[in-house]
Amino acid sequence: MPKPLFRILTKKFFIIANIIAAVLFLTGCYAHELFTDKSWFVGLLALSAFYFLIVLLLFLIFWIIAKSKWSLLFFAIVFVSWSHIIKIIPLRIASDFQFEKSTKSLRIMSWNVAQFDILGYKKDHTVHDQMIDLINQYQPDIACFQEMVAGDSIIDLNNKYYQKFSFYSVQDFELALHFPDEYYSYNWKENYLNSQHFGIITFSKYPIINRHTIAIYPNDYNSIFQFIDIVKDTDTLRVFNIHLQSLKFTQINLNYIDKPSLESDSDLQKSKNIVVKLKRGFLRRQRQTDRIREEIDKSPYPVIICGDFNDVPNSYAYETIGKGLQNAFEKKGSGLGRTFSGIAPTLRIDNIFIAPGYQVNQYIRIKKKLSDHFPIITDITRLSGN
Repeated sequence: MPKPLFRILTKKFFIIANIIAAVLFLTGCYAHELFTDKSWFVGLLALSAFYFLIVLLLFLIFWIIAKSKWSLLFFAIVFVSWSHIIKIIPLRIASDFQFEKSTKSLRIMSWNVAQFDILGYKKDHTVHDQMIDLINQYQPDIACFQEMVAGDSIIDLNNKYYQKFSFYSVQDFELALHFPDEYYSYNWKENYLNSQHFGIITFSKYPIINRHTIAIYPNDYNSIFQFIDIVKDTDTLRVFNIHLQSLKFTQINLNYIDKPSLESDSDLQKSKNIVVKLKRGFLRRQRQTDRIREEIDKSPYPVIICGDFNDVPNSYAYETIGKGLQNAFEKKGSGLGRTFSGIAPTLRIDNIFIAPGYQVNQYIRIKKKLSDHFPIITDITRLSGN
């Protein structure tokens, strides 16, 4: 093959590959606008957006070395997707988190606590105790926990009435964490051990004047969410605690993702199983997201949304729930901000959204592997005049 023809074909190959990567990246950035029941697969591109950005950066380097005008494509893509890129990775240097907070500020924590290590608790209390110590170290005013396990029968501290649980009661957590009030939501079908429940809980150091649980069909764990109304000084805030549909990957699924293969019928079946779970997760999160958004729009008070979204920035869930709100990580976070410790380093799936009229002062992701999620904390203050 003549050299010029080879070069022409090679250049065309790279141009086409670059364009395809650009289209896939932009589709991932705008996945929330393209998502429907039939186009659920664009959710996969939202998950992959960071990796396509890296590919585009490699193409940029290639075109610069080749002294080609195709290098301008990268800058055009960045221009039209900048607001989406900084949701994935804000260009900000990390700053130290100040433990002491102003009396005017509100400190909020969100954490998928993975049952406070209930399965290992009887043999060793270490992980559970370290989790309690971590929460007390940061002293949040509001703490929203997902995958909570506790008994919630009334316990009279004067020993007039006491029910023995195999694990902790809600009152035990209140005492250990120094919270005067809480609200616990769960489904009775998800009971653990001796009348203990699997659900979501919000602790508050401020008075709770209203509390509500909302269940969505099929009324399983991921189909419930809650909100509480709290009073701080002259402000009333509505705090949502949510946990959207997980993918329910088994260890077999995770092993296959780690080492994918299509060499046998068994591998093909494993691959199909993962696709089915991904599709189910995307579609269920869509329904849950729409219902949560309805309640956000009904709120008579400024809202705070905490929880495990099981989805990434630019996804349908992230953009729909976060519409018109501030994301604490976007305002003060840095790097990729990964909150889930498994599968991939880009999974920032836990979020705190805050209503306009409040300033995000600081944010931290605490990188201690006590659960399969890292806790996140932010301090906010009300802006004067609001």
